[in-house]
Amino acid sequence: MDDLNFAADFPKATREQWLRQVEGVLKGADFQKKLVSRTYDGLEIQPLYPKAEGAQRIARAEAGPWRVSQRVDHPDPGKANELALADLEGGADALTLVTRKAPAARGFGVAVDTIDDLDRALNGVMLDLIHLRLDAGGHGRQVAGLFTALAERRGHKLSDLSVDLGLDPIGAMAATGVLSAPWDVVAGRLGETLAALSARGFKGRTALADGRAYHEAGASEAQELAAVLATGVAYLRALEAHGHTPDAARDALAFLLVADADEFLTVAKFRALRRLWARIEQASGLEPKPIRLHAETAWRITTRRDPWVNMLRATIATFSAGIGGADAVTVLPFTAALGLPDAFARRVARNTQLILLHEANLWRVADPAAGAGGFEALTDALCEKAWALFQEIEREGGIVESLARGALQQRIAATRAQRDKAIATRREPITGTSEFPNIREADVTVLFPSPARENGEIASSPTQAVYVEPLPSIRISEAFERLRDRSDAYMARMGERPKVFLVTLGPLAAFTARATFAKNFFEAGGIESISNDEFSSLDELKKAVIESKAKLICICSSDEIYKDQAISATEALREANVGPIFLAERPTEFENSLTRAGIKQFIHIGCDTLKVLSEALDAAGA
Repeated sequence: MDDLNFAADFPKATREQWLRQVEGVLKGADFQKKLVSRTYDGLEIQPLYPKAEGAQRIARAEAGPWRVSQRVDHPDPGKANELALADLEGGADALTLVTRKAPAARGFGVAVDTIDDLDRALNGVMLDLIHLRLDAGGHGRQVAGLFTALAERRGHKLSDLSVDLGLDPIGAMAATGVLSAPWDVVAGRLGETLAALSARGFKGRTALADGRAYHEAGASEAQELAAVLATGVAYLRALEAHGHTPDAARDALAFLLVADADEFLTVAKFRALRRLWARIEQASGLEPKPIRLHAETAWRITTRRDPWVNMLRATIATFSAGIGGADAVTVLPFTAALGLPDAFARRVARNTQLILLHEANLWRVADPAAGAGGFEALTDALCEKAWALFQEIEREGGIVESLARGALQQRIAATRAQRDKAIATRREPITGTSEFPNIREADVTVLFPSPARENGEIASSPTQAVYVEPLPSIRISEAFERLRDRSDAYMARMGERPKVFLVTLGPLAAFTARATFAKNFFEAGGIESISNDEFSSLDELKKAVIESKAKLICICSSDEIYKDQAISATEALREANVGPIFLAERPTEFENSLTRAGIKQFIHIGCDTLKVLSEALDAAGA
């Protein structure tokens, strides 16, 4: 057995051999259109990649599991403390303290106005045994001051604490549209704050280059990376300009990227940031060292409808951030879009990480994506694209000037428009919302429902403030959720949902696929589908439709049966004066004949689902 040469028996397959097999399956179809997809940055994603030879592993500062961080955001400091202690007892080893008025608080956030408020929120929390990240938006310096005072009051040496103070005035400006003072003044304050903290022995991170505002506004992966890079460089320059060495300045920075449900791009994005920042360090005359990189699961992908699916999205995002090399991960609870999460939702968020860490053992391999052709290719492509976008921001005068001009906002808006179109046409489906909706879903529990969104307040004189166009905070499911809200309002008024009658022609095998498609399509807008058995005559069909009282009709069957029966069925339904008639699929050969017969709209893959459903709800009286 030792002498057997399996390599000789099974020669290595080549890409050319694979391509020949693929060509046989495609039968003349275009390879690029069928099998190669593109990201919103225009990057190609190939169906197959070779092994990446000579790939360099991307290192974190500390080996071992990433930190499991939980949001602390209950408005009442005492209640916030109870939830935080439960999280720490349940396996979390880090906290993210989100204060009132911070953009990330989304109308909640701990009310921290005094050192005693902060003491109550962190009562019983052993500050020297956990990692803490402050998330205070435009109040960052004030909350940081309260924290350092509290730590010293409790007898802690600041040098013993693992803390990120999270000062991010540029991120707060991007999210709220307000910078508390001209940038040179804000930069000076940042330098003074670091100097004062360093004199007291503080060794944590003072400033944060945060990608959330850009991601929530619809930025692509490269746009988010470019914004974070530009923010980091702005802070680096500000600290150097105010007397800090380049080495001390870079050690004062931390970074935060958003993890979403696209596994490959999220892994590549996290890996790319480490490479890109190393390039910044080299350009600054520094020997690169691992950055502190936080991850937070994406607000943009959370849904209010069928929120249980948010657990799946958060799991993919957490997996991707961990594989990509995050030092700490914060998971938004699955009910976050509906209100303030309760203890159960928080436990699910926490356990998502614990299972991936300690049951799947993801942390045991450092940079597992290293050498994988697909991940390495995407990482390289993102680095190249993000660097070009970063240079564009630099040519505009840096990120503060780019935001002041509205240039960065415009580029992100263009990407958002592309994504909006993909969402509307379901080219980018949202499970549980635009695809496979559940119109009979049960309510979930939250501590408080979401209030109206508040922008962060800036603690500064209005006469000093600088105003820019704020980036919107958007969830991609909102347009479909508004349709469902219309359906709910109709049900509250009428006692039932708007209905569509699915006219199924021919035998079961002929109509099942398109009837299922139509049901899924209409229920994405909250329109309940009802269907019929086979009819022996058109008169029976008309009678059933009239008795159903449905205000919308959709004919479903195969192309073959459409040729024989669709026109006569449509004409019969028009004689019955029923509502608008839809047809599942778009048979181009006789589309004009069907339109003349009375078909109002063809529903098919790639049609503008949002527009069709909105008009259908109008016709149904919703």
